[in-house]
Amino acid sequence: MKKVGWSSILVATLVLVFGVAAEAQQPKKVPRIGYQGAGSPDENEEAFRQGLRELGYVEGQNIVIEWRFAEGKLDQVPRNAAELVRLKVDVIVTGGAGDTRAAKAATSTIPIVMTNDSDPVGTGLVASLARPGGNITGLASLSAELAGKRLELLKETLPRLSHVVALHGPGQSSAVKEIEVVARSLGLKLQSQVVKEPDDLNRAFKAISKARTGALIVVGGLFATAQRKPIVEFAAKSRLPAIYYRREFVEDGGLMSYDANRNDLARRAAVFVDKILKGAKPADLPVEQPTKFQFIINLKAAKQIGLTIPPNVLVRADKVIK
Repeated sequence: MKKVGWSSILVATLVLVFGVAAEAQQPKKVPRIGYQGAGSPDENEEAFRQGLRELGYVEGQNIVIEWRFAEGKLDQVPRNAAELVRLKVDVIVTGGAGDTRAAKAATSTIPIVMTNDSDPVGTGLVASLARPGGNITGLASLSAELAGKRLELLKETLPRLSHVVALHGPGQSSAVKEIEVVARSLGLKLQSQVVKEPDDLNRAFKAISKARTGALIVVGGLFATAQRKPIVEFAAKSRLPAIYYRREFVEDGGLMSYDANRNDLARRAAVFVDKILKGAKPADLPVEQPTKFQFIINLKAAKQIGLTIPPNVLVRADKVIK
């Protein structure tokens, strides 16, 4: 048997020691998250950060977030999604349904986490809530189901209401059907105004004014989120009571909103990101539903249109803007 010299053992030992040391010094890969929103940064993004912090992630230290916001420019949404894909982020987090659709069109491999989507099954984003399939999971806002509740609140606020117009964009068929069912049960005449492009908005406003409706329900859609200020201004100028699907409308001067608590949904989205970064597949993570809701009333807006909110409605508000 050939003898191994001490010098050979020493060399092998040094190689092993320095190899282990070099491996220990290799920088650990910092996960990169892409976050895209159709509007401007708001409380939802801070809620998402808070969710990450609760799980031990600190932006700029052990995680990097690539923020992309379209600032209401609808043509920018798909460009933001494509850019995040080019950056090869580990996960894409979407702020709304339009962002999710754009991300899905841009990639079928990078995991996508929805912070909220009104009807992910109906729009084909996921196969089912329990088994999403594909590369998308996250949270559903149930906005379609809540649309009927909004109409009920509108009727309670205006007991003599007999005619209401629903303003909505394309892809809101589930919510519109829900409103139609509730409208029949309440004995309300319902008309719909569909807006496919921002240029259609003035046409819709003229049709609503001509209809002499008693109230307006804004159903949802990327167009409405992007055009919320003109919509709120139209309702105020027309002295038209209106209920909206997001709190931002009320914060911009709208009358009422009822929706899932989107801050809570955004915070919970961090849990999905954490699981995916640790190896879970989106297809195996069931889409979760909201557990917290918000009913917001703007008394300044009510006063502006000469409306008194009934006490039984006012007492149910989670937040009142005075």
